Amino acid sequence: MESDKLSAVKLLACDVDGVLTDGSICYGTANAEIKAFNIKDGLGMKLAGWAGLPVVWLTGRVSDAVTHRAVELNVQVFNSVDDKGSGLKAIARSRGVELEEIAYLGDDLNDLPAMRLAGFPVAVADAVPEVIAAAAYVTTNPGGHGAIREVIEMILKAQNRWDAAVEMYVPTAQAAGGAR
Repeated sequence: MESDKLSAVKLLACDVDGVLTDGSICYGTANAEIKAFNIKDGLGMKLAGWAGLPVVWLTGRVSDAVTHRAVELNVQVFNSVDDKGSGLKAIARSRGVELEEIAYLGDDLNDLPAMRLAGFPVAVADAVPEVIAAAAYVTTNPGGHGAIREVIEMILKAQNRWDAAVEMYVPTAQAAGGAR
């Protein structure tokens, strides 16, 4: 593992469909879009935020379900991003971080431009072969099943911030009745 690259990460960016979800898109009545998000991924993103590691989402689509989940997790989402490389550059500029200080988690061909720019490119276990080939790390978990949590833990542990993040969560969860 490239612990120097993990130690340098100041921002985690990721795709949504296929990374935070299993890639399925379900439509209900009145064309309501339904997505399933992993609760462990959600808690991981909360821990990242508490530890000072911002998480942003880049997606080529617009979805009320994604917006709702982003609000719950206090994560900034960038919708309708067709060129994820340009999107990642814009985020780096606006956040004042270098591209080398960004970890990017993707699963499909449209993620390659961002992965090629990020200092620590990551592919989910079930990513397409081209994305796996471009990755510095491939998760053991597939998209939508704990992949981003795996990466968050890896980064925070490499930066010696995991234990403090967990300790911040425990009293907060007890006060809120364990809500995630």
